[in-house]
Amino acid sequence: MDALSERAAVIRESLKKSQIITDNMVSTLGSFDHRLSALETAMRPTQIRTHSVRKAHENIDKTLKVAELILAQFDLVHQAEDKIFKGPHEDLESYLEAIDQLRSCLNFFNNYKHFRSSDGIMKHANNLINKAVSKLEDEFKQIMLSYSKPVEPGGLFEGLPDSLRPSFGLPEDQADYGKIHEHEQQSKTLENANYTPPTLIPPRILPLLHNLAKQMFQAQRHQQLVKIYRDARSPVLEESLRKLGVEKLGKEDVQKMQWEVLEQKIGNWIHFMRIAVKLLFAAERKVCDQIFEGLEKLKDQCFYEVTDGSIELLLSFGDAITRSKRSPEKLFVLLDMYEIMRGLHYEIETLFSGKACARCRENAFGLTKRLAQTARETFNDFEEAVEKDATKTSVSDGTVHPLTSYVINYVKFLFDYQSTLKQLFQEFDSKDANSQLASVTMRIMQALQSNLDGKSKQYKDPALRHIFLMNNVHYIVRSVRRSEAKDLLGDDWVQIHRRIVQQHANHYRRTAWVKGLTSSGGGSSGTAADGGSSSGVSRAVAKDKLRQFNALFEEFHQKQSQWTVSDTELRESLRLAVAEVLLPAYRSFLKHFGNLVETGKNPQKYIRYSAEDLERMLNEFFEGKPSSNESRR
Repeated sequence: MDALSERAAVIRESLKKSQIITDNMVSTLGSFDHRLSALETAMRPTQIRTHSVRKAHENIDKTLKVAELILAQFDLVHQAEDKIFKGPHEDLESYLEAIDQLRSCLNFFNNYKHFRSSDGIMKHANNLINKAVSKLEDEFKQIMLSYSKPVEPGGLFEGLPDSLRPSFGLPEDQADYGKIHEHEQQSKTLENANYTPPTLIPPRILPLLHNLAKQMFQAQRHQQLVKIYRDARSPVLEESLRKLGVEKLGKEDVQKMQWEVLEQKIGNWIHFMRIAVKLLFAAERKVCDQIFEGLEKLKDQCFYEVTDGSIELLLSFGDAITRSKRSPEKLFVLLDMYEIMRGLHYEIETLFSGKACARCRENAFGLTKRLAQTARETFNDFEEAVEKDATKTSVSDGTVHPLTSYVINYVKFLFDYQSTLKQLFQEFDSKDANSQLASVTMRIMQALQSNLDGKSKQYKDPALRHIFLMNNVHYIVRSVRRSEAKDLLGDDWVQIHRRIVQQHANHYRRTAWVKGLTSSGGGSSGTAADGGSSSGVSRAVAKDKLRQFNALFEEFHQKQSQWTVSDTELRESLRLAVAEVLLPAYRSFLKHFGNLVETGKNPQKYIRYSAEDLERMLNEFFEGKPSSNESRR
């Protein structure tokens, strides 16, 4: 117990000493803190001065760097000024670099407007740029004029497909393109043909012109740029067309021309349009796009300014044709013109794209529409003219009338333009184009037949009237069967009109032979009777009937050998039909009454012909032999 007490006393004594040590330590540390605070307070002014010195050094460094940059820009301005004073002729590339340096300097001083001299140096740089760009304008103009030359016709012909190249050279030789027609197969071939536009400006010059144009554009010289380009290229393009043979012709000029001359002019115009669009305008667009690449605002405008006068010149001739007096022979050239304009639609739309070229596009497409309208009206005029044709041209032998051959050839020629006509119909009506073409063709055929019916009434002889109608309808049917019109009009139409041919043949046979033989007695067999007669007919009556038959047959032979049936098969079938009526009747007559005449006086005076003679003479019918009066003349 005592030991424990002693032990506790020792522990208490130790704890008391530890507390004293701790208190002493806290007091010591407290004095350190007070001294450190005093030291920090004493050091603060020194720290502030040191920071200020460091900051001043940094500002000085920055100012020196800016000063160096400004001085460098001054140097660049002076260097550029030296190059600009020398002009662009010696070293254009260096000249353009100098302008770029000046623009770079302007951008720099725009960011340092607080610099006291920035306004002065910027004004000086702007003046230098204006002077430099003015010289560039002169350089651009000089280069454009130097390399802008008209394209000779020979150079253009080389860019055409072989099938379109004239074999005799230049328009100076009076080259005639008037026979070129845009028909079905040829049109498809030409659509896929390769055209090679001429090189208007050497390719090595184009990048230089592009750089000059770019500098002028950046200097806001837009109007000057357009004017220089237009003044250089537009007259050259017009001269290229003039050398080719393009001339300005108006409605009055067209109206005065003979048809053969006008037809040639139209053929040439078709060729010129193709050359202008596919070669000249395509080449102009290529040059324009390269020079003004990236300058979209000017690209289309410049192209329009260059080509507007030329395309207006070309379209004005087409417009004059649409406003001139219509006539049937113009339909085919109108279709040729419509065909070329339709064929060039894609190129025109591509080349003359953009808002600036809208007027050229609209004028070209407007002409296409007017050509279609004029062709349609001419078509309707033709139909009406066929129905109302009042020409007094007589066809004395009953053969095919000139109107018939003219109309049929016209229709056959129209079918060379079948796809063009269908396209034309679609311009105005969305109905099936095949049915529209069939309907128009049928109306023309009906108009022709109506007119022929009227013309047939000029014949006093009913038999010849039917020969005339038979010949003409047969010609129509045969022509249709041998042409593309057959597929359009159909087998039913052909069969109906073949029956009409047969009907006229039957009417001819009845009118000319059945009635004639009946009236002459050639078809009578009589009845049996006594004394001096056979079958109740006296010798005198028999002689009289033979005399009448001979006179009638000789009259028929004389007249109908002058009539014409041109088609061999139709002629033979008609002769056979007559023989089937005539020969059996004549043989029957001779069988019953020939003995009365043969036993009398001069029998050959009455029985002039055997059946074989008649058959031989029938083979002379419808040969179109001249009359005896014509032979004497």
